[in-house]
Amino acid sequence: MEKITEKLLLEKASPKANKLEQIMTLNLSKMRLKLQDLPVKLLSRLQSLEKLDLSGNMLQEFPKNLELPALRFLDLSDNQIEDVTTLDSLSNVEELRMDGNLYITVSDTYKLMVLLPNLRIYNGKDVSTYANHLRYVYSDNLRTRIAALWENSFCLPDPITAEKIDVLESKFVSTASYQVKFGPNSVSDFTRWRVGILAKEYLLSLTEPKKEVDSVETTGTQNNSDVSKPAKRKQTESVIDTSIRLRPHKKPRTDPAASAASDSPCQSRFRLKPQTQDPIDTIRNVPSKTSRPPITPSRGERRSERPKRSFQEQQTSEDDAQKKRKESLGKKDSRRDADMLQTVEIRSDTQPVHLKPLHVLQCHSKQDSLEDFSTQLWACAFQPLPDSAGNAGGSRLVATCGGDSICLIDCEMGMVMKKYKVPGEEFFSLAWTTVLMSRGGNASAQHCSILAAGGKRGIVKLIHPRNNVAYGEFRASRKALSVLRFNHQQGNFLFTGSYDNKILMWDIGGVDSQYNFKVVQLLVLEIGTTPLHICLPPTAPSAHLLTACEDGLHCYNTQLGANNTSKRSKEMEITFPIYKKEDKDHDYHTVDGLSFLNDDIVASKNYLYGCIYLWSWSRTKVQRPDKKSKAVRAVVLAELQWTNTQIPYLALNTCPGQAYMVCGDDKGKIWTYHIPNLQKNSFHTGKPILPTEVLEWPTPVKNGHGKVEGPSINSVAMDPELCYLVALSDKNMVIVWKREESP
Repeated sequence: MEKITEKLLLEKASPKANKLEQIMTLNLSKMRLKLQDLPVKLLSRLQSLEKLDLSGNMLQEFPKNLELPALRFLDLSDNQIEDVTTLDSLSNVEELRMDGNLYITVSDTYKLMVLLPNLRIYNGKDVSTYANHLRYVYSDNLRTRIAALWENSFCLPDPITAEKIDVLESKFVSTASYQVKFGPNSVSDFTRWRVGILAKEYLLSLTEPKKEVDSVETTGTQNNSDVSKPAKRKQTESVIDTSIRLRPHKKPRTDPAASAASDSPCQSRFRLKPQTQDPIDTIRNVPSKTSRPPITPSRGERRSERPKRSFQEQQTSEDDAQKKRKESLGKKDSRRDADMLQTVEIRSDTQPVHLKPLHVLQCHSKQDSLEDFSTQLWACAFQPLPDSAGNAGGSRLVATCGGDSICLIDCEMGMVMKKYKVPGEEFFSLAWTTVLMSRGGNASAQHCSILAAGGKRGIVKLIHPRNNVAYGEFRASRKALSVLRFNHQQGNFLFTGSYDNKILMWDIGGVDSQYNFKVVQLLVLEIGTTPLHICLPPTAPSAHLLTACEDGLHCYNTQLGANNTSKRSKEMEITFPIYKKEDKDHDYHTVDGLSFLNDDIVASKNYLYGCIYLWSWSRTKVQRPDKKSKAVRAVVLAELQWTNTQIPYLALNTCPGQAYMVCGDDKGKIWTYHIPNLQKNSFHTGKPILPTEVLEWPTPVKNGHGKVEGPSINSVAMDPELCYLVALSDKNMVIVWKREESP
């Protein structure tokens, strides 16, 4: 790739010119250019440029604020454009080519027609008529609806101040974006974007006269010259109960849910009592907590008795918890500590975080009913953000599943961005991965995030949310799927666990620009009972697999090779100290929580036991299994004090980057554990580690129903930086918690 210099621009010009200001046509195609390779200051000198060819490069967006007043033709075909809004500075462009950009949607095309007021030709076709319809007729319809929303639900503050206007703008724009509905669902992203712009313009038109009066009365007070600039949103209320902070008489609007593979509207009927935050939308009915589908084993239901343990639910402050933890450091096994320091690398530079409830959403309701408090939500996971190398970072977009739908939720705004429905399905699990999407020709393949989901039908659905496409499916079992897990180092390898007591390994490959794909079955792991969770060791995910099941925790060899059979039985069973207390009335073998805290430490939960085990994977696997039972004892490092419950399937999760583990209970509480220095704690002290903090149920208020009591928390997820924590309940509620930055 050549560096963009004045000399190069003059060489690429046609006809030849002596100065940049004289260039009329410029060809910069097929130079593998990225955004950072385009110097805005230098290119801004091209004041006479009429035609610009940037095709066949690697641009994800056009340079912001690059003004080329004479530009009439722009070719951006065969790039990687994702954001089209940066083209708004090219107001005189009449012809634009964008074909070959995989991530350009219909909504993006509509945005371009509005952003470029003179655009006539798009990808070689005359779009003048449709573009004018969007610019005028469509926009006028939206303005009418925005004005009606304002009249019904909002008013200007008295007195008008910059701070109050900023808060009002944020709330008004957010509410309008999700209550004003017009046009087909396939372009709802464009509609929300357009409504946001028009809502700001409408509010500005109302405040400008007020500002002129104020400027006279206050002798020089500079009033809201930037009213149209959106304020930073602390708690966005989509169709959420904006009455919390706006006006007492605000009426939330009810909109029908979107159809399959479409954007979803948001319905809000909750108010958070302790701290004002929001709710949302709709799903489908599910059986009660201990009875999944009819094919679900009932082992958990048979355990009506359990050993009595002296245990008090801890709600001490963080300081008290840390004080008690320090008291447990007195007795230490020095040899154990030395071993742990060699194998355990826990981040000791992290600090405990404080989380506050931000949103409560009802977005998986059966037939979109606001009265549905029975649909159970089973799994959630944050979308990874792949970089150019395919390495995944974190995002604020979380996927949730339950009933017949999958929702993609923006945690900051509390909005359901996408919703996928499959009538008759009941989703139990989902998983994200990153695969390569080929683009054809000489264009390089690019990484894209894919979501897989499955449930009672035994079919895996493959979804590309960025392009709003549910592009494929395949049957993984003739019985229901209980768990899905991708190999984080080989994103095309998928494990599916099912109620026929098997785990299958698949290669789903990549996809091409037409979404053609091929699925190949690689392995069959024979399991004794239903697999509930699957974990792959972070450092060697292709070598072993751990699965938490109804009858214990098992380890399998998953290495592929010519000498390995495609059907395999367990390599070992990992046992725990609580098993010694079993008798004919008390069975502790069901492991219903499993996750790696770091490269070596595993957190696992036997639901009838009031503690969570932390144990060493490396030191456990080196033991020689019993020849008959294949059992090895887990090398337990510590126990975390949890709750007493007889409710199974309350999954735990970990955030390795922040040294955190969390787990919900059957009262709506979330137990959080910050474990940066595990090597200082000893299992031999006999004292479990207390939770860092127990997050209380936020007690949302449902219109017409009063307070909603704490449900069971079926699943929890955190983004890698622990900016957000999401919890799913058995009462059709998604709870979003947000990290509060320390002052």
